[in-house]
Amino acid sequence: MLTLLGLGMIICFMYLIMSKRLSALVALTIIPILFALITYALSFFVDGLSGFHINELGDMMLDGIKKLAPTGVMLLFAILYFAIMIDTGLFDPSVKWILKMVKGDPLKVTLGTITLTLIVSLDGDGSTTYMICVAAMLPLYKRIGMSPLVMACLMMLASGIMNLTPWGGPTARAASALHVDPNDIFVPMILPMLFAIAWLYFVGFMYGRMERKRLGIVELDISHGDNIQISQEPEANRAHLRWFNGLLTLVLMICLVKSVLPSSILFMIALSIALIVNYPNLDMQKRLVANHSASALAVVGIIFAAGIFTGILSGTGMVDAMSKELVAIIPESMGPYLAPITAIISMPLTFFMSNDAFYFGVLPVLSEAAAHYGITPVEMARASIVGQPVHLLSPLVPSTYLLCGLAGIGFGDHQKFTIKWAIITCLVMLAASVIFGMFPLYSQIPH
Repeated sequence: MLTLLGLGMIICFMYLIMSKRLSALVALTIIPILFALITYALSFFVDGLSGFHINELGDMMLDGIKKLAPTGVMLLFAILYFAIMIDTGLFDPSVKWILKMVKGDPLKVTLGTITLTLIVSLDGDGSTTYMICVAAMLPLYKRIGMSPLVMACLMMLASGIMNLTPWGGPTARAASALHVDPNDIFVPMILPMLFAIAWLYFVGFMYGRMERKRLGIVELDISHGDNIQISQEPEANRAHLRWFNGLLTLVLMICLVKSVLPSSILFMIALSIALIVNYPNLDMQKRLVANHSASALAVVGIIFAAGIFTGILSGTGMVDAMSKELVAIIPESMGPYLAPITAIISMPLTFFMSNDAFYFGVLPVLSEAAAHYGITPVEMARASIVGQPVHLLSPLVPSTYLLCGLAGIGFGDHQKFTIKWAIITCLVMLAASVIFGMFPLYSQIPH
């Protein structure tokens, strides 16, 4: 029953936001509370349904919010920091240089988007990747008239592939859960990742050709630097301080990668320094922060609402129930195929539940079952990370809300546009992994 309620809650949420009947903020808040109350009511009538006291509902939600609070604070100050950097004109020269390279050609823009995201996402932090890449590429898309949905799709898929690096999160979780070396998981998966990247370039090429056919090669006047300005506040431009802002941003990125301090604290410090140096006038500071507060608060509000969603999903036991039910329904005859099965189910499971729930709750059970058929834990770990491009489309992933907010697109629109390409990208990695022996398609060892 808990499994059905959990699936029902997720399906109801997805339907309401994709059909635009509710905003993500409202759906993330109301739907889980409604299903928690249904679960509580049913616990009095259904035998075996684990009940919880109604007073515990608030604690569940607060626990979920507390877990996401550092992420919400980081996103708030990170959005404000990069918005202020855009106002200062820090990215104007890079945009002008990229414009010269692409020469208004949508095909070159899509391929450049993929290349930039693949490079930047080496830091393993999706939020930082999106902030940097959107700041660099969105002005080009707007200037040429290209769809920001294409940009968000390509960035998310590139980030999803690079998320398999040992410092990206899923690989480290899989290694910890199965007690194997992260490098033993990652290094063999480099080849399947390269195939997925090649596929992604094909998708970018295809969309670039489509946009070129729709828009043509746009003639851009880039002969004068004044024509290239991303900021909506001309008076906020601080070209004479570009060296300082560039150095500040570089130091910030290094500190983020080295984890000198929590990321939220680093962004708070960097934002404060940027405001003091660039805009000593308090009225100017207030005006610029106010200009960007709407987009920042919209993203942060959704993050805290997602905390309610995840808190109830875990606190009511729905996640555990879905995990156990899934393992139970795999017939014994399919045991020899557990590695590719794990790769396939990693797509919906990491979409419907957090990475922590999947890697620490489901994967160990699957790996234990697979061991009876001669499938090693490291092979199961490799299979388990194949679904990450789909995982990033989950409503439980904070960085995806950031991407949509920065790109100015709806979360549901992004999901509908990107989901098919994310699934195919995962299948490309799966096929390459099986062909080159990263994990077996079939393995049978007698009990």
